[in-house]
Amino acid sequence: MIHKPGPMTLQAFNAFCASLPATTHVIQWGNADVWKVGGKVFAIGGWQVPTLETAGRLAFSFKTSALNFDILKDEPGFRPAPYLASRGFKWIQHFDESTKPEDELKYYLSESHRLVALGLSKKKQRELGLL
Repeated sequence: MIHKPGPMTLQAFNAFCASLPATTHVIQWGNADVWKVGGKVFAIGGWQVPTLETAGRLAFSFKTSALNFDILKDEPGFRPAPYLASRGFKWIQHFDESTKPEDELKYYLSESHRLVALGLSKKKQRELGLL
């Protein structure tokens, strides 16, 4: 029998982000789980403010490359991340757990961590053991 990964839970999101190098976790912005590397946010997880489209759904936001942003912004279950993308940042929000299995989201979370870590100074990267 082939195991097909299911949707990512908030617990799986937090466990995966905690497994990435040099991460820190805070609760902020309306009780969201916010993950940082070197003091810079790379992932946000939590329940969305109810709207007609997303009423109470679990959502994960993450930084992307320009290419991944262009691909994901039009994919079902994804959208430019509220607040962040409107300010010109390449951030995507995944809001529909039926559209991507956990392993694909782990890829995007890893990439977000990598992109944010690359934006840190070389000194900070060394201090965190990322080099």
